[in-house]
Amino acid sequence: MAGTFEIVSTEEEAFYFRLTADDGTLVAVSPRFKTLKGVVAGINAVRENAATGLVVNRSRPELASR
Repeated sequence: MAGTFEIVSTEEEAFYFRLTADDGTLVAVSPRFKTLKGVVAGINAVRENAATGLVVNRSRPELASR
């Protein structure tokens, strides 16, 4: 399953990216970057770290049974 990174420009001359799943589900939205080069670096960082990233459960225990 491969997602799609979409680069979006804003009226404030900034950029951000959206990561969507194959079915169109929105998976992540980045913070805003001042440059196109910055947003591309952000995408590359997600690509490099997502597969090896640790999963940390910070949810409240009382919500775990829902």
